[in-house]
Amino acid sequence: MSSPHDFDFFHGDWEVRHRRRTAFLAPDSDWEEFSGTSHCRPLFDGTANIDEVDMPPLSAKGATLRLFDPETERWSLNWASSISGTLFPPVFGRFEGGRGEFHGDDAYDGKDVRVRFLWSDVSAASARWEQAFSVDGGDTWLTNWIMEFTRPSGTTAG
Repeated sequence: MSSPHDFDFFHGDWEVRHRRRTAFLAPDSDWEEFSGTSHCRPLFDGTANIDEVDMPPLSAKGATLRLFDPETERWSLNWASSISGTLFPPVFGRFEGGRGEFHGDDAYDGKDVRVRFLWSDVSAASARWEQAFSVDGGDTWLTNWIMEFTRPSGTTAG
């Protein structure tokens, strides 16, 4: 069951190893890899949080505002990009058994897409996030971005 403290592990500083497809909807596209950083802090006594991801090779930053709804016991994840200056449609979901799964609807390259975020391998020192798009309503998924989070040496959750 999801709780308002599902993302407590994420508070503090992280080093990030990014892998993303060069064409998000093309299964045969190449992957590019680059490093970045992230910092997450709690809001609303821990029932929400915000993180900023710095991606110097892309000359870009992103931010995610996560909000827990105690009535539905679901999270909304709301992503904003420094490149577009826009807030993207949220994805909604929850954690079960240490794994978070979140879904929403968006458009990419003029096509309607179903979006899925997965959080897995969560610990105080590491975590994995994946983004996938579906153009067939969720029957099939193409993973197009993976972030591996690790704590910088000498730091702890925070």
